[in-house]
Amino acid sequence: MRAVLQRVSRAEVRVDGAVAGAVGSGLCILLGVARGDSAAGAERLAAKTARLRVFPDEEGRFDRSLAEAGGSALVVSQFTLLADTAKGNRPSFTEAAPPEEAEPLYERFCEALRELGIPVEQGVFGARMEVELVNDGPVTILLE
Repeated sequence: MRAVLQRVSRAEVRVDGAVAGAVGSGLCILLGVARGDSAAGAERLAAKTARLRVFPDEEGRFDRSLAEAGGSALVVSQFTLLADTAKGNRPSFTEAAPPEEAEPLYERFCEALRELGIPVEQGVFGARMEVELVNDGPVTILLE
C-alpha cells in the first residue's frame, strides 16, 4: 500500500462535476493498494498517517499530528501510485490490486482513520475524479 500525503489548507474531489468530498485544513491522501496488501496493513498505514507530525506548532516546527492540529482527511483512491515505469514508456500497473481486492482495503483505511478520531471525506472508488487542492507548505510525504 502506498500513500501520498499532502498537507492542505483545502481540498476537494469532484465526480461528474459534483463535489464528492471536501476538507479544509488537513491532509489530502492519495491511496494506492497493491496486490498482497491486507487489512492489517491498511490499519497500520492509517495509524501512521494519523500520528505523523507534519503540522506546525507555535514555533513553526513539524510537531503536531493531524488529530492534534484538528484537521480532516480527504482520501482518494489512486491505483496509478503503483505504476512500474522500469521498462519502456508505458507504465505497467500489474502491482496494483484488482478493484475487488483494492476497494475493501481502501474502505478499511478510511474507517481506521475514523476510528482514530480523524474526520474523513472520500472520493468515489473507481470513478474518474478531479482533485483540487491547495498544498500548504508545500508539504508532501510518501508512506509505504
